Amino acid sequence: MAQAAQRVVMASLDHSKATSIQLVSEDGSAPTVNVPPKVLRFIGQALGLMAQRRPVLLMPQKQELSTMEAANFLNVSRPFVIKEIEAGRLKHRKVGTHRRVLYEDLLIYAMEMRAQQESALERMAQDASELGLDY
Repeated sequence: MAQAAQRVVMASLDHSKATSIQLVSEDGSAPTVNVPPKVLRFIGQALGLMAQRRPVLLMPQKQELSTMEAANFLNVSRPFVIKEIEAGRLKHRKVGTHRRVLYEDLLIYAMEMRAQQESALERMAQDASELGLDY
């Protein structure tokens, strides 16, 4: 169903040079809505991901998370997040006595952490190979 809806949305965008596209219900029971093509393209892309059964997360660009929410996102403990903040490896700001982490900064941190993990695994594999511990 999501894939069929994506095809319809993307097909309507392929032929349109309009600044807005009007959505009308078949039976006229719902109000008519004018939608910019960029919004429809985004909806089409989201439908495509849903059709592939890939998870979709919508988050405001400047969303701030508590240390507990950041820990849940990273799948680590809250004390670990606080340790990373205090070590200066994870950007944050203080709101009173509470620490807040921008979602954007959390994504950057997660990508850097993943790259470090992959690098460490490659080094371990190289060391094992040099020591003749291949399996």
